[in-house]
Amino acid sequence: MGVDRKVVLVTGGTRGIGLGIAKCLAADGCDLAINGLRDRDAVAESLDDLKQFGVDVCYCRGDVSSPEDRQRMLDTVRERFGRLHVLVNNAGITSPGRKDILEADEQSFDHVMGVNLKGPYFLTQAAANWMVDQKSTRADFAGCIVNVSSISAEFVSVNRGDYCLTKAGIGMATKLWAARLAEFDIGVYEVQPGVIQSDMTIGVVEKYDRLIADGLTLERRWGYPVDVGKAVAMLVRGDLPYATGQVLKIDGGMTIQQL
Repeated sequence: MGVDRKVVLVTGGTRGIGLGIAKCLAADGCDLAINGLRDRDAVAESLDDLKQFGVDVCYCRGDVSSPEDRQRMLDTVRERFGRLHVLVNNAGITSPGRKDILEADEQSFDHVMGVNLKGPYFLTQAAANWMVDQKSTRADFAGCIVNVSSISAEFVSVNRGDYCLTKAGIGMATKLWAARLAEFDIGVYEVQPGVIQSDMTIGVVEKYDRLIADGLTLERRWGYPVDVGKAVAMLVRGDLPYATGQVLKIDGGMTIQQL
């Protein structure tokens, strides 16, 4: 384990967008703490793939909506690496059952809010306080927080109201943390993916194949996890200075309005 390598905690990092992010960070030489919900045996192949880049990888199983699990994640990172440079808040769930907002129930609402918004908010709080402590003892410490949201922060889906609200909330959380942490030189960013091929979109492939072919995106293809991963890696490297609080839209031009 290289003591000078950046240590990055990626939530929801065992598959989909999160794994795409983790692979790009591993390729850049970052040591990784990967969070997920599944048993270690179920994610062993993904972890082994990351280790092929020659970096140290540990698994932090846990639910980001649980205060106890969040603390356990950070305790694991502290014990394994003794430091944390970057938090990537990527874990998220879609709206259970994709119910119309006229029929959606409070239990599902609370669950989505807990995983997608409350969890990242308080995990950021805990990680940021640790980063501030590290900055106080090492002047060259460079902290960074990346929030992965969605175009659903801006695009309405009436059968996923809770999901859309959480992604819009992540946008404001990014601005709040950017403002609070600027004095410590901790950059905070939002990466906003568009239509990305992953297990979350596997049930709507035909729908988006059709929409993309009809011009939904300027670039007539699906996005891939690696597209998001490259954007996050750029931020972690510090290749976009003087831009804290900003949003990177990785959406193939989907949010550009046309006449």
